Amino acid sequence: MTCFDGWLPLAQRYDSPHFDARPDPADISLLVVHNISLPLGCFGAPHVSDLFTGRIDYNADPSFADLRGLKVSSHFFIRRDGRIIQYCSANDRAWHAGRSCFNGREKCNDFSIGVELEGSDVVPFEAAQYAALASLTIALRQYYPLTDVQGHEHIAPGRKTDPGPYFDWDFYRNLLNKKAMDEPALVAAIAGLRVVKGVPQSQ
Repeated sequence: MTCFDGWLPLAQRYDSPHFDARPDPADISLLVVHNISLPLGCFGAPHVSDLFTGRIDYNADPSFADLRGLKVSSHFFIRRDGRIIQYCSANDRAWHAGRSCFNGREKCNDFSIGVELEGSDVVPFEAAQYAALASLTIALRQYYPLTDVQGHEHIAPGRKTDPGPYFDWDFYRNLLNKKAMDEPALVAAIAGLRVVKGVPQSQ
């Protein structure tokens, strides 16, 4: 997997209007992992893509009433079967993190790439999702100066809980290492990349 102009060739492209320019296009150092499902716990529906592209039918489910007027997006969305959808160029600023802080820096959207996993806080994620996330991480690391991977819960503690207790950070970290070792040319792609231990950091 390789990146070109911020778009992943193997991802399904579904353009979102919810993005803008980064303050510093060269400052892309953080990968943020989220989870999402609409309605909550419902997988395979089109509503996440509809939300990120401003096309959601608010009458499709009673829970969608709270989403009215919400303008959000993510760079990537990984389905339960590992398929990757991309909504914004990684060169641009997607609107995924909201109020957030990492290493004393606020407004994490400015310098991060957001990846949503189809899921919730109460169910395990699929092996195909971890495999896709690891491959995506390596591809992005080859193209951008990423230094850290954090969960949304770690950059917005007390406000957000995703990707939640069922995301296995150790498994993801080990899978990154395994994929790199399987292709020695990729070892440098993850060298120095710090993956959160899974315990929310204090702010």
